[in-house]
Amino acid sequence: MDMTILHLAEIDSTQGFLRRHPELGFCTVVADAQTQGRGRQGNLWISEPGAGLWMSVAMAPPDLSPGIVLQKAMLSVIAALEGCGVELGLKWPNDLVARKGGHLVKLGGIIGEKAGECLILGLGVNLQGAPVLEGRIFPAASLAELTTSIPNRRELARRILAEWRDLSVHRAPAFHWPEGGMPIQWEQGQGVVMGWEADGRLKVTTATGIERLSAAEISGMSPR
Repeated sequence: MDMTILHLAEIDSTQGFLRRHPELGFCTVVADAQTQGRGRQGNLWISEPGAGLWMSVAMAPPDLSPGIVLQKAMLSVIAALEGCGVELGLKWPNDLVARKGGHLVKLGGIIGEKAGECLILGLGVNLQGAPVLEGRIFPAASLAELTTSIPNRRELARRILAEWRDLSVHRAPAFHWPEGGMPIQWEQGQGVVMGWEADGRLKVTTATGIERLSAAEISGMSPR
């Protein structure tokens, strides 16, 4: 993906920066720190200086179902991190996770939004440090807690851009969470996982029958 890459020392949010500057067209912005980084469902994404990769990319929307784009993009991030020596998984719907001491920890997240003719993908990956967030079912962690093979941020950004050239390529993580047969609960209900659908939804069986959960409708998912 050959495009301009802007490197900023500090910004409120890389995602907000690209939304405010549509004149930049297809463009990537990487920041050392964000003061108002954004996560999924409006959550704050803490982005301390030098602690991770904080980037957003304005790109042409891929010819994919909207429900699968962010999963495909995060699978591409996992491919870009190949060789770090850590088994990286995909937590539904699109979080980057690993296992630490037998427990699931969150290493990264991704959001996406349309802006005119562009799709803006916003990515955060904890490389050297992670915030302490109270009350989280899956605590944040950094890659540095799991391995000594930490990629250079700029090089990692270039690898990710190369992987994002074609999001239709089939990629598989080391593991998915939740897996088929796992009992789970969420704020709106509970059930047992049957599998991940091709359109990005999670298929579960509940007391009232089979449901297909979409990321926009579900929050607070955890093991049951």
